[in-house]
Amino acid sequence: MDKSALPSAVVSAGRGLVRGYGTLTAPFRAGPDFLLIGAKRGGSTSLYFALLEHPQVLPLFPSARLLPKDNHTKGVHYFDTHYAKGDVWYRSHFPATARRSGRAVGEGSPYYLFHPLAAERAARDVPGTKILLILRDPVERAFSHYRERRRQDAEELHTFEAALAAEDERLAGEHDRIVADPLYQSYAHEQQSYRAQGEYAPHLRRWMDHFPAEQFHVLAAEDFYADPQSACDGVARFLGLEPAPLPTSVAEPWNAAPSSKLASTTRQVLAEHYAPFNADLETLLGRELPWSRPDITGHVS
Repeated sequence: MDKSALPSAVVSAGRGLVRGYGTLTAPFRAGPDFLLIGAKRGGSTSLYFALLEHPQVLPLFPSARLLPKDNHTKGVHYFDTHYAKGDVWYRSHFPATARRSGRAVGEGSPYYLFHPLAAERAARDVPGTKILLILRDPVERAFSHYRERRRQDAEELHTFEAALAAEDERLAGEHDRIVADPLYQSYAHEQQSYRAQGEYAPHLRRWMDHFPAEQFHVLAAEDFYADPQSACDGVARFLGLEPAPLPTSVAEPWNAAPSSKLASTTRQVLAEHYAPFNADLETLLGRELPWSRPDITGHVS
């Protein structure tokens, strides 16, 4: 039977049964070996499913490979929006410990990087886990984030410029409210923070305040898409695994959508806004990033 033809109610009921079984067997399920913490619209989905092509990287439970593509998952948003569900619920998403000898399993939630409490929670609950992060040119990331919201009819403002102008008012007080009330979930903070989520350095520094430097591996999306094999080989070594060949289809982005032109004036304003954050990030990482490299025309790519 074509899995994509399954009614959503059937898929949902099946998920409920599987999750119940996973919860009952949670004592036999270890937590993640790695967390892929973001960034949203930065390539995390493509990277995660590329890693699943490695024979020693296990999927979450149940395996995304058993589900229709529209129901694939790479993460459960535990350390951001579902933390109140507790550790037993979280561990129900991982394969049984007996299957994991010499293998690695992780989850990826792109809101983890930006959420003000996620790093502290992860450090408390899974302090030994390794942290993966894939970042994209923040100007392109912001525009992609807006276009995604518009495609899903989740953004009422009809231009990117209007959404940027509304962002400060939309986000006013939301960070502090999340910190003050751990049960509070903010749609604006997660989904309408188009500019703010690309201010990578302070968000990453918050994670580095809770995990040692040797537990981080940071990739640039531009480098990953240019050479997925090399990027995934680097991740494999970071996870203590031997590199393995990838199928050629891995270079095809997940969640891709036709691009529309970003106004040059808007691009310039955002580039100027992000310049100090990018410089801070390069200092933090000790390396140059692709989007700050001049291309052959002399412009910044």
